[in-house]
Parts: sequence; structure tokens; C-alpha cells
Amino acid sequence: MENKVITVTAPLLPSLDDFLPYLQDIWQRKWLTNNGYYHQELEKALCEYLKVPYISLFTNGTLPLICALQALRITGEVITTPYSFVATTHALWWNGIKPVFVDIDPITCNIDPDKIEAAITPKTTAIMPVHVYGRPCETERIQAIADKYGLKVIYDAAHAFGVEVNGNSILSAGDMSTLSFHATKVYNTIEGGALVCHDENTKKRIDYLKNFGFAGETTIVAPGINGKMDEIRSAYGLLNLQQVDAAIAARREIALKYREGLKNIGGIRFMDDMLGVRHNYSYFPVFVDAEDYGMTRDELYFKMKEQNILGRRYFYPLISEFSTYRGLESASPYNLPIATQMADSVICLPMYCGLTPQDTDKILNCIFQQG
Repeated sequence: MENKVITVTAPLLPSLDDFLPYLQDIWQRKWLTNNGYYHQELEKALCEYLKVPYISLFTNGTLPLICALQALRITGEVITTPYSFVATTHALWWNGIKPVFVDIDPITCNIDPDKIEAAITPKTTAIMPVHVYGRPCETERIQAIADKYGLKVIYDAAHAFGVEVNGNSILSAGDMSTLSFHATKVYNTIEGGALVCHDENTKKRIDYLKNFGFAGETTIVAPGINGKMDEIRSAYGLLNLQQVDAAIAARREIALKYREGLKNIGGIRFMDDMLGVRHNYSYFPVFVDAEDYGMTRDELYFKMKEQNILGRRYFYPLISEFSTYRGLESASPYNLPIATQMADSVICLPMYCGLTPQDTDKILNCIFQQG
């Protein structure tokens, strides 16, 4: 087992024995997509689990971002974070919207509310923050800024499945929130995603947008897209929903072990739980101070790789450093010193419910032995 590769994540999978009856039923129904039985059942189940009134399923996690911007008729400029997966900003680009990057908070890695107001211009129409690593943004402060300037707020909650603050779903914040159900996430439908909204009329508009704009057999009300989730992945999602709480509990135990093992290692910083937050432990990022630790982040990353431990420098590089966006004035590293520092020092350690105690011991030993 010395040569076993410890991947940064592994998918939560339902039992094949449990999945087979669902597949047999789908085969019997002969209804594979287009708002079928399991699609409707999963939307209902997710509304209940996530404590939200309306949810629309999508075939991946990027299309909800694109459709949220369409549904809210966002144009001009949108203030967002450079410290995220590229889909966050790509969704703006696909809608012809100019991203305006602002810096992040050094503790949470979320967008820094103190930096938002100065970035607002007459062309600003919305704010698109990200709950990075599933850790809640300062939603009340962000909403106060949005209300002051008449802006919409769309949260990229790709990492925040099931996260709550004082018993309330983080998905209740803002005008809309989007989720990713990619195989790498805490909860997955293989590929998939969802868009959360707060009223029935908006839900209808979203459902039109994700189905070519059809509002009836011969009625097109918008230039929609094909974003529907099929029946097989919907059924898979219903099964995974039954075991996601146990998976989150297992992730929590791994996080506690990591924290205990890393607490006395100089130059390694990690994130503690936030007061009043139900975390989902989607990631376990550590931040390397090369001077105190005695090794750079990249040296540790490649050392781990040599020992078949596949961490991930997540998020590195910043979105603002990619060729499509680096020419923007707001993309300058001088405008983003904290985000740049975090991106240059982060490694996400392996985190999934199937990690064994031997796996975590090996990871901690690798980090402990700097030489």
C-alpha cells in the first residue's frame, strides 16, 4: 500500500445495488429527460434538505451562473472575486459582462466587503461573491452595500452545499445562489448543479431559460439554453442525498484530525470552524509561510506528489492572471495583494469521506518532515 495514490478528493457514490431499481424504473418509464419524475422528486427533496423555497436543477454548475445573470438581466459591470474557480468569471464573460475584481479577506478568503464600495461605478449592476471553501461570506454587509446602490447579489455557492448560519441556509442570502453537483463536491450527481431563488415567478423564468425558452409547446419567451438535468443523474442524486450527512460527518472527523496534527507546525496555517456555522468540510486548505516553515508551498506540493499525495493549489493561479482577464485594470496584482498572497501559499489537502486513518497519518507525516 506504500504506492497507493491519495487523491485530493473522491466522489461520494451510491450503492450499485440501490441504484439498479431506479434505473429499471427509468427504463420502464422511457422518460429520460425533460422534467421527468426523478427530476421533480430531486428538486422537492433538495428544497427540503437545503431549507430553500425554490430550486432549479441544471446539467452542470456553470449554467446556473450564466442563467442567473440572464434571469436578473444583469449587464455592464459586476464586482467579483479573483479567488475562485474560473467558471465564476467565465459566466460573466459569456453574458458580455465586464468583471471587476476586488481583493479578499485574509482569514476567510472570501470577497472583502471593505473593498466593494470603492469598485462601484455607474456601470455596476451586481455583486457576485463566492462562499470560498464553503465558508459563508459576510452576507449582511454585502447586502447593505447592494441595497445602498441598487445592485443585485448572486452568490456562487458551488462549495456551500448544506452550509447554514445560525440554523438558516446560506442559500437564502442575496437574490440568487448557485450550486455545483460535480463529482468532486460534497454532494454530487456526477455532473450537475442548481439555481436557488426566492419566488415562484423567478423559478418559472429560470425553468424557461434552461429549456430553450419554452413556455409551452409552441411558445418561446426567451432565448434560452439547454441546461436540463436528466433522469439518471436525478435518481443518482436522490440516492446520494440519503448518505450526504454521514459523508459530511466523516469529513468533519478528518478535519479535526488534520487540525490536531498541524497545530504545532510553524509556518502552516489552517482554517478553524466559524461560530454558529454548520460547515460541510468540502475542502481543507492550508497556507504555507515559507520563512517559518522552511519550505515553499510549491516545494511542499511536489514533495507530497513524490509520496503519491495529490494535494491541489486551489485557487492558483488567480482568475485575474489568466489571459482573458489579465488586461483588466482591476486584475493588477497591486489591486489584489491578499488574493495574490493566498494563491501563492495555498494547498488543499486530500479531503473525502473515504480517507483512512493511515492516509491522514501519511499526509501529516509528510508535512511534518520538512527535510
